[in-house]
Amino acid sequence: MNKPLRHVAIFCGLLVLALLIRDNWIQYVRAGELSSHEKNRRVTIERYANPRGNIIVDGKPITGSVDSKDPFYRYKRTYVDGPMWAPVTGYASQAFDANQLEKLEDGILTGNDDRLFFDRTMSMFTGEKKKGGDVVTTLSGAAQKAAFKGLGDKKGAVAAIEPSTGKILALASTPSYDPSSFAGYHDKDAKAWQALEKDKEKPKLNRALREIYPPGSTFKVLTAAAALENGKVTDINAATDTPEPWLLPDTTTPMKNHARGCENATLMYAMEWSCNSVFAKLGHEVGRDKMVEMAEKFGFNNAEIDTPVRASMSVYDKNMDRPQNALSSIGQFNTATTPLQMAMVAAAIANDGKLMKPYMVDELRSPDLDVLEKHEPEEMSQPMSAKTAQLVQQMMESVVDNGTGSSAKIRGVKVGGKTGTAQHGELNKARPYAWFISYAKTDSGSPVAVAVVVEDSKATRDDISGGGLAGPIAHDVMKAVLDSKK
Repeated sequence: MNKPLRHVAIFCGLLVLALLIRDNWIQYVRAGELSSHEKNRRVTIERYANPRGNIIVDGKPITGSVDSKDPFYRYKRTYVDGPMWAPVTGYASQAFDANQLEKLEDGILTGNDDRLFFDRTMSMFTGEKKKGGDVVTTLSGAAQKAAFKGLGDKKGAVAAIEPSTGKILALASTPSYDPSSFAGYHDKDAKAWQALEKDKEKPKLNRALREIYPPGSTFKVLTAAAALENGKVTDINAATDTPEPWLLPDTTTPMKNHARGCENATLMYAMEWSCNSVFAKLGHEVGRDKMVEMAEKFGFNNAEIDTPVRASMSVYDKNMDRPQNALSSIGQFNTATTPLQMAMVAAAIANDGKLMKPYMVDELRSPDLDVLEKHEPEEMSQPMSAKTAQLVQQMMESVVDNGTGSSAKIRGVKVGGKTGTAQHGELNKARPYAWFISYAKTDSGSPVAVAVVVEDSKATRDDISGGGLAGPIAHDVMKAVLDSKK
């Protein structure tokens, strides 16, 4: 063979070798990745070739599947009370993928999870259609209904937790959407999706988990806990050394109070009537670093609170100056939090200082109802001692009995709460957010802690208050949980 032909032969051999290597790389190394790639149409066809398993609340499915007669996408997802449950289920769409529980537990719901291999194998021999497993949630139907109904046409969110376990009992967000409206693969589904995408009210936003707000005066319970834990207050019924006006440190700016009697007020009175000066001064005395430490024990600045749907990170600034820390201590400046996070704060206080990790999936089950995975409650942190928690409980219960939180009273039940009206917008000119955090307590413990935020309402600015707008919603959610346990 002459030299030019030898070079051509070697080059062709290298091309064949490269082709073989590439082919084997795709078939064996990347096979798993490509078989499950979101742009592989076969994945979507497979996902909807059989009825999906269901998401379960109170032993009943809140999802379903219907035969769409489509030759490619056979079964379409359906939802019971879709708008009410959307913040929990998310959506599963033949055209627009899936999110939240529908996405995170897709392997169980489709039956493709490795733990369902035996079920898939048996169906091949028996001739039965492959079935998906079920996702059993911790949610309370009664609590969710009360939360969604209470929010009504107002923009806002509710999160409710069982303090002793961390079980999420309610996650409501309004305005909402119906996941059934774009579950298919046709023009009407595309139009419904596009309308939601263009909606300025953001109905697909899960405000309970994924939106952060200034917490306003609800944050004062955390500041009170920090002051007690760090020895800045030893007697909640003793007068504090708080002048009127109290000037923000390093400034000539007075801290404005909206309540009367805040000069040298006791911590108890300051909590009942939400004295800004008392809590701003206490936050200043505790200091930024200790305030950050306390906030982080509750979950602030934690980027990975998975329920399993990941919640947005709540923020307490680590680099503030002294006046900014004083403002943050009353839930203003750039302090920002999710409703879930504030429900966690209330839950830890109700649980004598122990914070349990929040979760909404109780069990994963196979199609024949065998339990594949059972979630066990997990302690997340101990933000404060039991003694401190019980002192904060006394103050929160007095807020409801004697102060601004009377709208949350439940006959025959001890209720603790804290109102908040959070300023926001340029020069604080936007409508304030109305907040309420609370817990209910019986002889056997506290079965529920709640956080409610109302972003806007038809009320005039002067009539917006946590006790007036958010408190009644919290009341109804707590009562629904209590009634369901009778």
